[in-house]
Amino acid sequence: MDLNTDKRIVLTLDAGGTNFVFSAIQANKEITEHITLPPNADNLEKCVDTITEGFRSVMGKLKRKPVAISFAFPGPGDYVTGVIGDLNNLPAFKGGVPLGPILSNTFDLPVFINNDGDLYTYGEALSGFLPYVNKLLQDAGIARQYHNLLGFTLGTGFGGGLVRNTELIRGDNSAAGEVWLFRNRLNPSTNAEEGISIRAIKRVYAEQSGMDIYSTPEPKDIFEIALGKQDGNVWAALEAFRQLGIVLGDVLGNLITVFDGAVVIGGGISAAMSLIFPSMMEELESKYTDYNERSYPRLVQKVYNITDPESRMNFLNWKEKNLKVPGKNELIKYTPEPRIPIGISEIGTSKAISLGAYAFALNSLC
Repeated sequence: MDLNTDKRIVLTLDAGGTNFVFSAIQANKEITEHITLPPNADNLEKCVDTITEGFRSVMGKLKRKPVAISFAFPGPGDYVTGVIGDLNNLPAFKGGVPLGPILSNTFDLPVFINNDGDLYTYGEALSGFLPYVNKLLQDAGIARQYHNLLGFTLGTGFGGGLVRNTELIRGDNSAAGEVWLFRNRLNPSTNAEEGISIRAIKRVYAEQSGMDIYSTPEPKDIFEIALGKQDGNVWAALEAFRQLGIVLGDVLGNLITVFDGAVVIGGGISAAMSLIFPSMMEELESKYTDYNERSYPRLVQKVYNITDPESRMNFLNWKEKNLKVPGKNELIKYTPEPRIPIGISEIGTSKAISLGAYAFALNSLC
């Protein structure tokens, strides 16, 4: 199946706590203008009516009937059955709501709902970062290709997903990739999201500058303060992103060890990755010490930040050995250094989520 030429249309929704944004995708491209509606987050009937109205409005702009509805919705939920559980930013869904079946009955279409971190990673695996990395290798004359991807979204919260050989790993309970629940490396009594989120950046900036948390600038402003483009406490701003990088690096290190795949980072905070990468990479390149005081690397793999030109060039300098097979006139190629490329989204987080939703629906219908 070629997503870029497939003529089937899928309706999609970007469901945030502030707005619901509706569109339609065909041949891996949005074919309608966005329709944005308020979510009515505290009233279930109004919220469901809003979702129904949004999809109906998009359908009214199409020349042919869509084959499915597919979108990301916050968790927790049983995404296989389409049941959404208790949500902090959408309180109307408290107690569990069968949103998928409701929409399927209304539109007489199959409905696919997934977590936004999952669909982000799926979109990046099929149409974004993973093809980008593999093309870099191909253009450099390197036969090696990557098939597994870890994706992370940094924003209001901390989300993630895992894709193996073009298959989205959802888990037996629709709970794979719940990375926000890793332990916080800098404050072990809290979870990783308390160190990797908008509120984490604001909290650290407030603490380090002696500022009231309610008067703290937004992360975009703190980023500009760190760069000297706005007035403020530069050291506190740099420290906020440094600490986030440490916590993020710790989570990445744990998951890379288990999953062994390329890594892509998206979400609003990823715009500040230039300040996050140094401490994140330092954490990934850190060492353990055994009881005999011998040190060894935290990771089996060597990690490369391919957003950095020098690191990208080193990543593409693929050193191989030719090893002779004893007893045979045969040579095999051996790569002594396992490598993991890490980078940021090439297509943008929102687009990756939409393309992930589109691909998931079409693959499910095949």
